[in-house]
Amino acid sequence: MVSEPNGPRPTLEAVAARAGVSRATVSRVVNGGAGVRDAVRERVRQAVAELGYVPNSAARSLVTRRTGAVAVVIAEPETRVFSDPFFGRQLRGIGRELAAADTQLLLMLVEHRADYERIGRYLSGGHVDGALMFSLHRGDPLPAMAERAGLPTVYGGRPGWAGAGGAPRPLYVDTDNRDGARQAVRHLLGRGHRRIAVITGPLDQTSAADRLDGYREALGAAEPDPRLIADGGFTAHGGERAMAELLDAAPDLDAVFVCSDLMANGALRTLRARGRRVPEDVAVVGYDDLEPAAWADPPLTTVRQDVEEMGRLMARLLLRLLDPRRAEDADAVQLAPVITEARLVVRESG
Repeated sequence: MVSEPNGPRPTLEAVAARAGVSRATVSRVVNGGAGVRDAVRERVRQAVAELGYVPNSAARSLVTRRTGAVAVVIAEPETRVFSDPFFGRQLRGIGRELAAADTQLLLMLVEHRADYERIGRYLSGGHVDGALMFSLHRGDPLPAMAERAGLPTVYGGRPGWAGAGGAPRPLYVDTDNRDGARQAVRHLLGRGHRRIAVITGPLDQTSAADRLDGYREALGAAEPDPRLIADGGFTAHGGERAMAELLDAAPDLDAVFVCSDLMANGALRTLRARGRRVPEDVAVVGYDDLEPAAWADPPLTTVRQDVEEMGRLMARLLLRLLDPRRAEDADAVQLAPVITEARLVVRESG
């Protein structure tokens, strides 16, 4: 019989009596302990379900030394996080993986410099079992905070901060940004374009720097024409502004590789306003293959990265780090950095 909604909460002792086992056995089962036979474990789980028993999280933390929560730290202000579908897609992957492991997600954003102190205090205060961090910039203090706190951490994006190349290597998930950029630019070259510009993200982020390097490698020029390079800040408004700067500096450009679909949508607005036809006058290739690629007019040729899968892999790496028993799972990822594939998707704009 399930307890009444407003009645007394079922106790550990009540579960033990229902299952015909000791209180200690129930505690081991509900806290994920070992040393319980499968048949007994199943009896306890059935008693928990029948009684509607919910473990006391504070008491459970004392036993397991685990909070059942993970901090997801995005080093960006809320205006950027909630306007860019990249973050929503990555959070979806993270959230689904954590939920499947009965682990809570705590979202933390960096709005102002003062937020770093607040986040550092929280991470070192024993409130979470681990952290997932992404959209980090060069010189960001977050990795050092996690290290000082002794907090297991997995990063989104190739680490680019000082000391990241030492041992042990930080765990991270990223896409092959250089290869994705090379695919985009080689596609444009194959279509006969020769004055190919690039709109980058902030170059203090490794994803933006790697895509710029891939652009250079595909062109075969160590130092391409600086008039063909502009920073769009990974925002739609930044893409709009950067496209205007490029047209003013190099009006003869005939193609542009834009390092995110959001920026590419801004670039398309500027091209329309300047009377440039896409792709007849200027071909455009983006990066991400998220919702803005489908919304674009014309639809964007873009480089696809599986952002939701990247979030899922980040969470799985961290869960594996927190619980070595997950190594027994045949589908568990190994404790090593993961680089996912980038793939060109050709549409009308390119």
